[in-house]
Amino acid sequence: MIGAGVIGLSASASLVIGGVDVTCFERFAAAMGERSAGSSRIFRLAHSEPNLVRLAMSARDGFARWADDAGTPMVDSSGCVISGTDVIDRASAMSTAGAKYDMIESPSDIVRLPVVVPPSPALIDPAGGVIDVDAVRAYLLARTRNILVHEPVYALDCSAEAEVTVWSSSGGSHYDSVIIAAGSGTSALAAQVDIYTPPLLAHHVRFTFPIDDSSKWPAWIDNPAERLSTYQHRSGPGQWSVGGQIDAELTAWEVGREAATAASREAILDYVRERLSVKPTIVDSLYCTHVPDMGDGVEFRRNGLVLAIYGENLMKFAPALGAALAAAATEGSTPTVRELAGR
Repeated sequence: MIGAGVIGLSASASLVIGGVDVTCFERFAAAMGERSAGSSRIFRLAHSEPNLVRLAMSARDGFARWADDAGTPMVDSSGCVISGTDVIDRASAMSTAGAKYDMIESPSDIVRLPVVVPPSPALIDPAGGVIDVDAVRAYLLARTRNILVHEPVYALDCSAEAEVTVWSSSGGSHYDSVIIAAGSGTSALAAQVDIYTPPLLAHHVRFTFPIDDSSKWPAWIDNPAERLSTYQHRSGPGQWSVGGQIDAELTAWEVGREAATAASREAILDYVRERLSVKPTIVDSLYCTHVPDMGDGVEFRRNGLVLAIYGENLMKFAPALGAALAAAATEGSTPTVRELAGR
């Protein structure tokens, strides 16, 4: 396994539990420190494709199993509100998949959010909420600590017929199966074994604002036709985090992290001042990279003994994807979202 983000650790944990000999390489000093960083993420069933709804339903069950094993909750029960241009598509997909939801057709105080004007129409996803990333990290590290190697992988060699050589800072190691789940490092490694994954990256920053600790708002994803599209959720005691889809030209990779962060900060602050009822004072921020225009998708690409996975917003699918990757590693198969959704 190359990459100890939430997906790499989930797959490694599944392999360990299944009694498979596995090594997980991580280039950073801490696991789940790049795209899986932070203490919280939104969980939702609400997607625009039925198969993604089904995959999220499977993942929700997986989080529940992890919670039972760990003796601590993994996803809270705050729910998630969806508003904006794609509400009808998401409602249709949830209906097809058999997921419960409610629709609010006009502005209503039923939709409890820190917003000046309640959104409408709005979809309420009662199974949604906020993932406790700290609890997930602790659970996965407890199961993978003995197989985690903090070394960067520099190269892959598939010239041998029945093995892959993984070259890291300590030399070459031989494996009969390799999964690349290396976040921003996936594309360069996959290209060495003739697997294409999107190489383009962009900067993203979410910002946290102070709120009354007694506030009990659901998570919120808003995709309006004309204003800034945002995702928002309670990220800790007295904290409300807001991220947005900033102008792509302002967050492109070549712009640089500092300039992209400044542009994102300005756009989010303007949004908070205009639309929200929270104090427009930034108390924290979380930076990550992402693949532009990927949306909620997840893709798998295989060449021989090597399988690569890439996508966006994969935290909410982690238990299901981890189990699928573990099976693929032992079987030599290539998962698809359709198959994982049971279709």
